[in-house]
Amino acid sequence: MSAVRKYIAISNRSLQNVLSYRVSYVITFASNLVSLITLFFLWNGIYGGRPELGAYSWEEMKAYLLVTFFANSMLSWYSETAISTKILDGSVAVDLLKPINFQKARLAESAGSVLLEGGISGVMIGAFIIFTAGIQLPDSLLQWFLFILSLIGSILVKFGVVYLAALLCFWSTGSLGIVWTRIAVTNLLSGALVPLSFFPGWLERIALLLPFQSIIYTPTMIFLGKAGAGELAGLVLMQFFWAAVLWFAGRLLWSWAVRQVTIHGG
Repeated sequence: MSAVRKYIAISNRSLQNVLSYRVSYVITFASNLVSLITLFFLWNGIYGGRPELGAYSWEEMKAYLLVTFFANSMLSWYSETAISTKILDGSVAVDLLKPINFQKARLAESAGSVLLEGGISGVMIGAFIIFTAGIQLPDSLLQWFLFILSLIGSILVKFGVVYLAALLCFWSTGSLGIVWTRIAVTNLLSGALVPLSFFPGWLERIALLLPFQSIIYTPTMIFLGKAGAGELAGLVLMQFFWAAVLWFAGRLLWSWAVRQVTIHGG
C-alpha cells in the first residue's frame, strides 16, 4: 500500500503542476481545439451534402472527429514533453536515486494530467455537440462500457508509444524532431487524420497490425458501433495486449538506456 501511495502522490503533484502552469496547458489544448474545428469544416466541405462517404455518414463522421479529439487530448503535448525534458536536462539522474520505478512514476504523472485534460475536453465536446446537432451516440450500456474501457486502453497504448519515443532522447541532443515524428506517425496510422477504412487496402492492413490503431481506431469503432459486440470486445482486448507489449518494451529500452549512461559515466 505504501508503494501505491507514492504513485498516487506523484499523480496528485502532476495535477497540481498542470494547474500551476496553466498557460502552457491552455496553449496546447487550444491547438488541439483549432485542429478539431479545422477538420470539422474540412470534412464538412468534403461531404458537400453527400449522405455517406466511405461507409461513414456525416453524423458518424462528426462523432468520429469528437472521439478523436477526446482521445488525443487525454495525453497531450504537456505530458509528453515532461518525460523527454527529464532526460535532456539531466534531472533523470535524481529519479535514479529515488526508491521508485521511473516508468511507473511517469505513468502516474500522466494519469494526474489526464484527469484535468479529460474533464476539460468533455466540457468542450459537450459545447461542440450543442452547436453541431446530429451526433450519433452509443445506444446501449454495453457499448458505453466498452467505449470507456477502450479509452483507458487508448491512454495506456499512447503512453507506451510516447514513453518509448521519449527514451530515444538518451541518444539525442533534442526532443523536438523525435516528438514531431512520433506525432506524425501516430496521427496517420491511428486514424486521427483519416479513418483507416479510407486508406488503400495495403496500408489499412499494415495499420491494423500496428499498435497505433488502438489509440483512435478502436475507440471510434466502439463509439459508432461499427461491429458486433464480440468483435468490439476483441478490439478492446487487443488494446490491452498492445499496452502490455509496449510496457515491457519500455522496460527493456529503459534498462538499456540506463546501462549505457552508467557505462559512459553520463
